[in-house]
Amino acid sequence: MTADATTLLSVGGPLAVLGAGAAYTRARHPGLYWTGVGLPIATARLLATYASVMEACGLTVPPSRLRVLALKATTRREIRPVPPRRGLPRPTSTGLRLRLRLAPGQEPADVAASAERLRHAWGVHGVYVSVLKPGVVELRVVGFDVLRHVRMPKAPEPGLLRVPVALREDATPYVRDYRAVPHGLTLGATLAGKSMFLRHLVTGLAPQPVALVGIDCKRGVELAPFTPRLSALATDPAEASGLLSVLMKEMEDRYDLIRARQGIAPGTPDEEITSDVWGLPEPERPVPLVLLVDEVAELFLVASRKDEERRDEMVTQLIRLAQLGRAAGIYLEVCGQRFGAELGKGATMLRAQLTGRVCHRVNDEASAKMALGDIAPEAVMAACAIPPELPGLAVAGDTSGGWSRIRTPYLSLTDAAATCRNTAHLTPELPALKRFRLAGA
Repeated sequence: MTADATTLLSVGGPLAVLGAGAAYTRARHPGLYWTGVGLPIATARLLATYASVMEACGLTVPPSRLRVLALKATTRREIRPVPPRRGLPRPTSTGLRLRLRLAPGQEPADVAASAERLRHAWGVHGVYVSVLKPGVVELRVVGFDVLRHVRMPKAPEPGLLRVPVALREDATPYVRDYRAVPHGLTLGATLAGKSMFLRHLVTGLAPQPVALVGIDCKRGVELAPFTPRLSALATDPAEASGLLSVLMKEMEDRYDLIRARQGIAPGTPDEEITSDVWGLPEPERPVPLVLLVDEVAELFLVASRKDEERRDEMVTQLIRLAQLGRAAGIYLEVCGQRFGAELGKGATMLRAQLTGRVCHRVNDEASAKMALGDIAPEAVMAACAIPPELPGLAVAGDTSGGWSRIRTPYLSLTDAAATCRNTAHLTPELPALKRFRLAGA
C-alpha cells in the first residue's frame, strides 16, 4: 500500500465516523444537531445571501433619492434595490429569530407570501412571520420538524383558564385560553390523539380554581379516571339531559347575580357596574365552570321516536350554553369522532357558536370541512393529509381565519389521573351538581 493510500485511509476513517455520527444525531436528536451543526450553517447562509434572496423574492424597493445621490457622489457602485433592514439573528433551541423593518410601501403580507421561498433559499424546515408592531415583523426560522418529536418549551406560568396543551409547528406553545376563545370544538378519529388533547386540558385546569364538569356517554370510560377532580359527570344521555338542565339553572342564577349587581344604588362608580361575572367583586364571583363533552354525537343520535324530544331539548340547552354561557363564566369544550350536519337539527347552529377548532385525523372530509371549512378552507386539506403514524397531530384554527399545525405531547392516563387525585381538594363545592358526582369522588 502506498503512502498516499495510507494517508487517505487514516483521514477517511475518522471522517466517515464523524459523518455517520452526524447523520444519527440529526435523525435521533434533531435539537442537538441543530445547535451544533445546523444553526451555524443556517446563520452563515442567511447573512451571506440576505440581500440577494430578498431581491429574488420581490421584497426590495427602489432606494430613496437621497441614497441614490449619496452613492453617486461617494462611490461608483451599481445602485441596487433596498431590502428590509434586518437585526441580528437571535438563536433559539429550535431555530433562530430575525427582526425586519419593512421598507416604505411594504406590508407584512408581502413577507408572509414569500415564507416558502425563504425556507428553501436558507435550507431550513420552516419560516413563519409575525407582526411585532407597525412596520416591524419577526421571522421565526425553524431548523427541523419540531412536531416529529414534541418537546414543549418552557412556558410562563399559565393564567386562569389558560392551558398550554400542544406545540405549534413554529415551535411556540399552543395555549387554550378560555377567556379569549370561550368555546371549542375538537374532532378526531379513534387513535388520532383527541383523548390526549383532552387529558392535557384536564390536567392543566385541575390545579386552577375551576369547576370541571363532564359528559361522557361512553359509560364514562374517557372521563371517569378524572372523577376526583370533576364536580359532576354524566355517563349516559339520560344523565346528560339532567345535568344540562342543572347547568341551565346555574347559568340563569349567575345572570340574576349580575343583574342584581347592575341594580345597585345611583352614584356607584362605573367600574363597579358589570355585564359578566368577571366584573363582580372577587368574594361574590362564581367559580368558572368548564363543561367537557366527549362523543357529542351520542347526544344527537336517537334509537326511537320517544328519544327525539329529549335529544332536541339537550341540543337546545347546549346551544344556549354556547350562546350565553361566556358572560356567566361557563365554557364548553365539545369533542367527538364525527360531526356533521347529518347529525340532525341544531348541529350546524351549535358548531357556529364554537369559536376554537381543533381537527385531528378524521375518517372523512366532511368532518374536516365541518370543523374548519367555515373559517379557513385551505386548512381542510391540511387536516385530511394528517398521517396515522403521527397521533396527536392536528390543525388548530379559530374564527379569525388563522390556522396552524399543532401536536400534543404524550401523557399517560395514569399520570393524568394522578394529577386529578392530587388536586381533588381544589374541587369546588357546587350543591346543585352534587347528585352527579360518581361514588368515591
